[in-house]
Order: sequence, then structure tokens, then C-alpha cells
Amino acid sequence: MSQATNMTHQQMLDLIQQLNDYSYAYHVKDDPLVPDAVYDRDYRQLQDIEAEHPEWIQEDSPTQRVGEKPDSGFANVPHTVPMLSLDNAFDNESLSDFDQRIRKLIHAEQVTYCCEPKLDGLAISLRYENGRLIRGVTRGDGLSGEDITSNIKTIYSVPLKLRTETPPAVLEVRGEIYMPKEGFEKLNALAAEQGEKTFVNPRNAAAGSLRQLDPKITAKRPLVMCAYSIGYVEEWEQPESHYEGLLQLSEWGFRTNDLMAKAEGAQGCIDYYEMLNEKRADLSYDIDGIVYKVDRIALQNQLGFIARAPRWAIARKFPAQEEMTRITGVDFQVGRTGAITPVARLEPVFVGGVTVSNATLHNKDEIDRLGVKINDYVIVHRAGDVIPKVVQVVLDKRPEDATDVVFPEACPVCGSDLEQVEGEAIIRCTGGLVCGAQLKESLKHFVSRKAMDIDGLGDKLIEQLVDNELVKTPVDIFTLHEKKDALLAMERMGQKSVEKLLASIETAKSTQFNRFIYALGIREVGEATARALTSYFTELDALMAADQEALVEVEDVGPVVAQHVRLFFEQELNRDTILGLLNAGVLWETKQSVSADDLPLSGKTYVVTGSLSQFSRDQVKDKLQALGAKVSGSVSAKTDCLVAGEKAGSKLAKAQSLNVPVIDETGVIDLLTQYGAI
Repeated sequence: MSQATNMTHQQMLDLIQQLNDYSYAYHVKDDPLVPDAVYDRDYRQLQDIEAEHPEWIQEDSPTQRVGEKPDSGFANVPHTVPMLSLDNAFDNESLSDFDQRIRKLIHAEQVTYCCEPKLDGLAISLRYENGRLIRGVTRGDGLSGEDITSNIKTIYSVPLKLRTETPPAVLEVRGEIYMPKEGFEKLNALAAEQGEKTFVNPRNAAAGSLRQLDPKITAKRPLVMCAYSIGYVEEWEQPESHYEGLLQLSEWGFRTNDLMAKAEGAQGCIDYYEMLNEKRADLSYDIDGIVYKVDRIALQNQLGFIARAPRWAIARKFPAQEEMTRITGVDFQVGRTGAITPVARLEPVFVGGVTVSNATLHNKDEIDRLGVKINDYVIVHRAGDVIPKVVQVVLDKRPEDATDVVFPEACPVCGSDLEQVEGEAIIRCTGGLVCGAQLKESLKHFVSRKAMDIDGLGDKLIEQLVDNELVKTPVDIFTLHEKKDALLAMERMGQKSVEKLLASIETAKSTQFNRFIYALGIREVGEATARALTSYFTELDALMAADQEALVEVEDVGPVVAQHVRLFFEQELNRDTILGLLNAGVLWETKQSVSADDLPLSGKTYVVTGSLSQFSRDQVKDKLQALGAKVSGSVSAKTDCLVAGEKAGSKLAKAQSLNVPVIDETGVIDLLTQYGAI
């Protein structure tokens, strides 16, 4: 028994009202309440109940009309030929049924179809007289639409004059105006930056842009018009096929879709569907399906029309990229960089070809912008392999038990404090060294060449050690000698490999203060900042105890970096880890405090390039920085000296052109020796 059979007369009346509300919001207000898939499903349900109870059919039923009357603001213009909608095929079987009906009506064994991507935009009719654009009209209710000629003229893909010396006396061209994905993203980014309302999707943005009363606003929007048919013509002999007609439009200066193609029979149409469905996610514009049209114009005329659609055409929808469902809760995930991401738990819904039960809410600002609450009905978008995301709240369906989404006050993984820098949307965990969600990335940084420099402890081995639970914090690295048997049992870890690794770990215990601070992975504390901090605070205790006011006294340390440093050292787990490293034997030579201005190379800028034989470039950079120099990656007029090894290349040529002093490896060794750096 179908769902329609169970429906009462009053329920059908309620369904009609709901569909009319959806249609009004979509066609008149350019503010969709629900995804197309929800409307299509409800519309088919209404068709079923009306088929079972034709005596119940109402005059205001959406099945008895094409669309809604346009809102006021633009003059209303009748279409020369009605712009009817299309019937839909939702699977291969219904597409095959369509082909079978066509062949039966025209008594043919095989039918050729023209296949075109169904662009997700706004249908438009353009009228040309003697080759010149006279009027542009929206589809409206299919019988008449809004005259938006002044806005249409701002779109460069709409020819103001046909590229021909012998145009038809009258030509009406149908097409779709849409907004490419890149333009949509830029438009929304600008709107968000200016504190304005953003658009839900490119279709919504295109419709809103076309219906601006000020053409200057429309002119700033990245709109494109793509022609898809000839609607009406006078004093010109139309080509024999629809496909040839599109080729003619292209010659006259119209954009047509380069993916349009002819297909033979139902199987050819199915093959085209599979091909385009694979390309869909990579296209620069949104499509929601394919339109199949009998290619021969004579056959189109023979087949004619039914009440609201041509018999000779049908639309095949792709799996919906947007669906409506309910948020049942919100979880908070911690990424590898410490970013806290809210994830909505959903009542499972089929969207984009898969069943989705989770969708990202991005960050707290996005939750506030959308106004999301737990138990809300929302629209979820999924395209291709893109992570599903919540794009809109259906406010009309908000239940009384909807509750606010509350962001955690501490990291849900390790309990460390959370940090949000002013001007940034992302909230992050400050427990970089101890947070399980960040552990692998933190350890990879900790052992890297410019940090603790533990030779043989690469990314893959770090991941193995964590996965085997041999390392849970940086301190565990320095106790691996106690787990030698477990190391030997690991993949590709023989006796020599293990011994070499343990020797490298032992060697790494003796490091430099700046390398140690850099290895901790404090946000935005790179090599130069770590060196500046350790030159100013020559003792670890002093650095860990420094407040924001003291930290900003350090050269190149601003308020944001100072906040990161302070919050890092305030976390008890981070302090415990640092103490554990010291107890494990990590040490460095303590230097007497020296003012940066007193260092011999203070104020000088060096660039190091080419191959060096006695030292690595990084070693030379470290020694120059220890003497107070700034080491840059590029040569400019402000460079004081270039250290050029073998095969110095373009940097040497630029230094010579700017008359920058150049020294070779022998020269830099003499310089470092002179100041006691080696």
C-alpha cells in the first residue's frame, strides 16, 4: 500500500499548502526553504494521491500550474511560447520507459537524443529583433516573466548583437544564467568580510543577483549565460536538429555547453549519465542533472506537449547534493594542529550518493552565523568526495526543544586550555606536547633536523612507535633504550638499526637552548623566534615564568606570539613534560646574557646559498645568528653579505648585480673563527 493511499483529504490539502510555500520561497523570494530533492519527493507524493483521488484535485495544486507569479518590482511580460518545465526520470528504468514511449509514438526502432548538462541557475528568455537584443525575461510562471533587460545587458556572455549579417527577423533564445563556483566563493567571502548575509548556494546567488533593481550591483556579480534552445523564430529556417541549432547559436555569439552530445537510444543516454556524473564534482559550475531532448525538430513537433511539459524531453536528476535532516547532537573533534572542529551528529540521510550521519560545522563563528541549535532541521550539502557540511537552518521547522550548541571550555582530548587569537575563527588546544590528537605531528616536529635532530627517527617510524604505544609523549623517546626488545620486534628494525637509533637519541640529549624551545612546537615560534627568546631569557625558568608584558620586550615578538608562549607554559601538562625531558638527561650549555646590540654581527643581514663542504648551510646560519646576524632567504639591496658555496646560482648573480659583498666558504669560516663561533 502506497503512502498516498493512507493520506486523508486534509493531509493532502496541507501538502498542497506546503508545496506552494516552498515554491513561493524558491521562485519569488529567491530564498529556498528546502533542497530540491525534498520538493521533488513531496511533489511525486501529491501526484500519487491525485491519481488515486482525482475528485480531490484543487485549483491551487502545484500540479495544475507551472510556477509562481513573480514578485513586484519588474514589468511583467508574456512569453511568445510558454517556457514549460520538464518531467523527471530518477533512474535507468524510468529513462528507458521514456525512450520506449517515444519510439512507440513515432513508430521508430531507434531515437537520437541531444544530451545537455542541466545547469543549476535561473532560466531566461532573450528576444532579438533583426539581430539586436530587445528584451530579457525570467521564466516566471512559464507563461510570463519579469523584464530584467537592464540587468541582462551587464552579463558579458549575452551578445548585444548577433554575429551575423543575416539574422532572423525575430529570435527567442532560451538559456540558463548561473554563477560559477569560484565566483560564488569570492562573492560570499566578500559578503562575510563586510558583515553581510551570505548566499546558500550558487543558484540562489545567481537569482538574487539578477533581480537587483540596480543594474550596477548585477554588473559586479560573476554571472554567466549558457544557451540551451531556440524558443521561437521568424523569417529564418531552423536546422533540422536541436543539436545543429545549438551549434548555430554558438556561431552567433552565444555560449553553449561544451559537454553537450548526441546519444543513440536509452543506453546511449545512460552512458552519458555515467560519464557526466563522474565529471560532476570537478566542473567549475553546479549541475543537478541532464536534459535529454529528441534531437530531430520534426519529431519534436510531431510529439507535441502534455499539460505542463513537452513529450519529447525529460530531465534525469543526479543524486541530491542537498538534503534536509535533523541535528541530534554536536561532537568536538581535535585535529592534528590542535584545531577544535564542531561536528554535527545527524539523523542519517541519503545525500550526494551516500548515507550521511555527520557533517562539519567548521567553527564557532560558523555556528553563530548559521544560528544552529541541537534538534534543528538543517540542510546538508555534499558534493563528490567533499566532507558533508551544514549550510542552512530550516527555521520554520525549529522544534520547541531546540537547544544552543555549547563550545567546550577545555580540550575534549587532553583537558588543556583552549585558545582563540583575536581575528581568527579557529579555537585551538594548547596542549601540543601532550594532546593525543596532536601527538604524531608534535613528535615529528620534535625530532626534526632543526629541532632535536634525532637521526633515524623519521615520520614512518614515529607513526609506528605511537601506533604500538611505545611513545606517548616526547619523554618516552629518551626511555626507548628500556624497550629494546619491543623495538627489535617492529617491522624493518634489526639489531643495527635499533642500536643506531638509540645512539642518535643519546647524542640528541645534548642540544642547544634555542633548538629545545623550537622543538616544543609552540604556535608561531619558529627558529628565529626561538633564538630571540633564548637570547633574551637565557634561563628556562625565566622564560617559563615570563608574562605577556615581559615577552613582548623580546625583538620580533608581538602580542599574538607572546600569548601563544604564555599559554603554552601555563599548561601543567606541558610543564610536566618539559621537567620529564630534563630528568631524562636533555641538557644544553647555559650562556651568559648578552644584549643583542652587543653581538658582533648585530644589524647585519646575511644570505647563505650553494653547497658547502665543511659545514651544512643550516649550521652556518645558526652560527651567524648566534653572532647577532639576521639570515634571509633572498638577496636584496638591504643584504649586507652573501655566503656563496659551490653552484650558488641565481642568488650570486643577483648579489653581483646589486654590488652586495660576496664571500665563499673559506671567507665565512674565517669570519666565524674571528668571533669565536668555531
